[in-house]
Amino acid sequence: MSTYNPYENMLNTLDAAANQLGLTRNDYEVIRHPERELKVSIPLQLDNGDVKVYEGYRCQHSTIRGSAKGGLRFHPDADENEVRALAAWMTIKNAIANLPYGGGKGGIKVDPKTLSIRELERLTRNFTRRIAPIIGVNTDVPAPDVNTNGQVMSWIVDEYSTLKGEWSPGVVTGKPIEVGGSLGRNEATGRGCLIALQTYLEREHLDLSKMAVAVQGFGNVGSVGALLISRAGGKVVGIGDVNNAYYKADGIDVEAAYVYANSHGRSLDGYTEEGLTIIGHEELLDLDVDVLYLAALENQVNADNMKNIKARIILEGANGPLTNDADAYFTEKGTTIIPDVLANGGGVVVSYYEWVQNKAGFYWSEEEVNERLKVNMQNSFNAVWEIKEKYNVPFRLAAYMLALQRLTAAIKLHGYNC
Repeated sequence: MSTYNPYENMLNTLDAAANQLGLTRNDYEVIRHPERELKVSIPLQLDNGDVKVYEGYRCQHSTIRGSAKGGLRFHPDADENEVRALAAWMTIKNAIANLPYGGGKGGIKVDPKTLSIRELERLTRNFTRRIAPIIGVNTDVPAPDVNTNGQVMSWIVDEYSTLKGEWSPGVVTGKPIEVGGSLGRNEATGRGCLIALQTYLEREHLDLSKMAVAVQGFGNVGSVGALLISRAGGKVVGIGDVNNAYYKADGIDVEAAYVYANSHGRSLDGYTEEGLTIIGHEELLDLDVDVLYLAALENQVNADNMKNIKARIILEGANGPLTNDADAYFTEKGTTIIPDVLANGGGVVVSYYEWVQNKAGFYWSEEEVNERLKVNMQNSFNAVWEIKEKYNVPFRLAAYMLALQRLTAAIKLHGYNC
């Protein structure tokens, strides 16, 4: 597989967007550099008494528009470069959604599946103590990401609140309802992907009920998105997670697959239904479908496999699933790409709503949350669409151009160029 630097991937698109807008490097140079990066060593005494030390990271890419905001992932491939790129994408994403946030991201280089629940809790609490000096309700607000969830966020809130001597639920989002979470947050990223897809289809006078969809990734974003797409009338013919991939020409029972995966540790391993065929991971990407919903990890589609993909629309639920090579190839080919910084923004939008509710101590109904999310996603999509049409550029470039317009306006008002 071709190697690539995810942060360089982001910078290449950022520079292209700036060029389209006629910006000089002076106008946006500050956005090309993370504001602050913290690397920590996290000691953990395992249940058997052994001591291991893990690496942890938190990058605050930008606070120009507000507090740093972005997830925490626990993954063996996590490193400074990945976290830096993910933080930058959060800066872009939050600007597109017009939220009063900058961008941040963090993680621990660990495979959480190798740890017991008690080991995972101790690791999380130790990590929280290490990054506590730079996070806070009004400075940097983490959230769940790959291999983290509401339970992990609860441990962080508890540890951080203990350190501060006051209950501080707004220090993270994506919490369970019982400890200050928001209704609708768990489904928000997948729901946002559906809204982005539906808004595009409405613009193009296309019908989701006549479309076949393949889904790579069956964690929260992939499984919820697949479920909602299915409920909205789309025919999901392929699904896959890190271990398995399945195909069924007349449509998979996504409701059943969703229930199975969520009762088996978010895994499809062992799932069966009549007419289901086990396929390879590359076969899943290569299916002849209308929509390929990428909801796994970065760099999944690249120069090595891009030419085998037949989908007419690529919906990016994951962050950075296409390399620059693949992005350029599909743009030239005429494939529609609904980019990550637009499509998967639903999670941070409802995270913002959770943060607002925590600060106010007043909580909304799920219907109100979902309606606010729909309005925000449609407004963001339409703002990107207008730039796309005005400048005759692809979706991704238009999305970055919108973000840059908002970011450079904030830079000038702050006086960062003086």
